[in-house]
Amino acid sequence: METLFFTPNTRTANTADLIKSIKINDLSSTPKYIQLADAIVEAIKNKIVAVGDALPSINDLSYYLQIARDTVEKGYRKLRKEEVIASSPGKGYFVAKEQAFRLRIAVFLNKLSAHKKIVYDALAKELGDQASLDLFVYNSDITHLRNLLQGLTQSYDHYVVFPYFKEGRDKAPEVLSIIPTDKLLLLGRDVEGLTGDFPVVCENYEKDIFEALESIRETLSKYQVLKLVFPDNSDYPKAIIKGFYKFCQEYAFEHILVDNARRESIKKGSCYINLAEDDLVFLLDKISAKGIQIGQDVGIISYNETPLKKFILNGITTLSTDFKLMGEYAAACITNKLKSRLEVPFYTVVRASI
Repeated sequence: METLFFTPNTRTANTADLIKSIKINDLSSTPKYIQLADAIVEAIKNKIVAVGDALPSINDLSYYLQIARDTVEKGYRKLRKEEVIASSPGKGYFVAKEQAFRLRIAVFLNKLSAHKKIVYDALAKELGDQASLDLFVYNSDITHLRNLLQGLTQSYDHYVVFPYFKEGRDKAPEVLSIIPTDKLLLLGRDVEGLTGDFPVVCENYEKDIFEALESIRETLSKYQVLKLVFPDNSDYPKAIIKGFYKFCQEYAFEHILVDNARRESIKKGSCYINLAEDDLVFLLDKISAKGIQIGQDVGIISYNETPLKKFILNGITTLSTDFKLMGEYAAACITNKLKSRLEVPFYTVVRASI
């Protein structure tokens, strides 16, 4: 391997140890420049480098780590803004100050969505400078989650996981047991069969949808049939179906489970309760093409509140968990070392679509 040359003031042993300690994970959704900056902070915390020690040049670090020069430059710029490192003409970059201990947290999303972003942003905001977050997305694939966990290049203080799977749910306890239970935090739902003492910040799907529909049952009574659009092979909890059926049976509503919105024939007198964002677009497109009046001839209710839904067609009625609060609860579990099960409030926002 080609020998790397640094400035004369660099302590070679520290530089070599620093470079070895930096691990860039190509599978992480966290930008590489942030991974690099966090790794240098970690090295300072672990006394691999100290205040006054020179850091590798941008070109040398880019070469050794096999990442773009711009990536290294952005990472160094971030650390300079935080005053962790500084630079001197002719001498390059060096460690400027000790960095306070920061928790390292791995966040595993089953998918990228507007409401998952709300949770992530709230978690990051609440933790602030006391933690650095690495983001991974496993696309509701249990095998992919296993590979991500087994392929991690470093250990974390906490592992935050949304455990939603399209297939292989029975393998979830085995896969999640890769994570030490004292470092695990589940969001959204619990996992049956997973033992240990760990916090869960969750929804109560059956109870939530029952009570949400109950709160608007008088408005719903103008429709002849309620239809829950629940896609085949989805990662949505079946408890939603159970709560929907329970409500309809309790209050004598005609009801149908729709497994494919694309094949659905839109008829007046129906009110659709929709889970997936893609299906919402299909339904609205079909309704618009027929010239049917939403909120009069046909009702639309969408699962999960997002900022845009109050603007679409004068407003889409939503049934939703408080995702911001979910992120805040998760941060509280981490900072206060809680091991409890917390249920997040669920609410209905009534708009013109019903």
